[in-house]
Amino acid sequence: MNAALGLKESSRAKVLAFLDLLLADEYVLYTKTRNFHWNVVGPDFNDKHKLFEAQYETLDGHVDSVAERSRALGGRALGSLKEFLGAARLKEAHGRTLKSGVMVAELLRDHETLIRGLREDVEETARLGDAGTSDFLTGLLEEHEKMAWMLRSIAA
Repeated sequence: MNAALGLKESSRAKVLAFLDLLLADEYVLYTKTRNFHWNVVGPDFNDKHKLFEAQYETLDGHVDSVAERSRALGGRALGSLKEFLGAARLKEAHGRTLKSGVMVAELLRDHETLIRGLREDVEETARLGDAGTSDFLTGLLEEHEKMAWMLRSIAA
């Protein structure tokens, strides 16, 4: 038991593993969204450019918050591109130029992947006795649901 945190060491280690995966996914999604913001073209350029900007700014905050949550639990936050790409479930866009509708579909798919993972992690962190991380993840889940809803709405 880590007396300072009130968590069993095995529980803390599992929570840190969830946070590592989430941090990697958030960073990959942030980078992909920023890439699409820079490279979107077409008649809907202005709307998509602004949407992608708003979303990457939100994701930038997520990256920082997840890293800080890991540090608060005594972990080491991933910090290199190699670490992020090695740990992430999400994939990069690899410099391809895509139609804006394909960009939206890719981002939506990635948010939905994160939403499913966050739902599982909220339940598991609660089961492990880490109410703080469970609450933190619930907040991120709600933000990803909102971003997915916006992407889904413009894709319709």
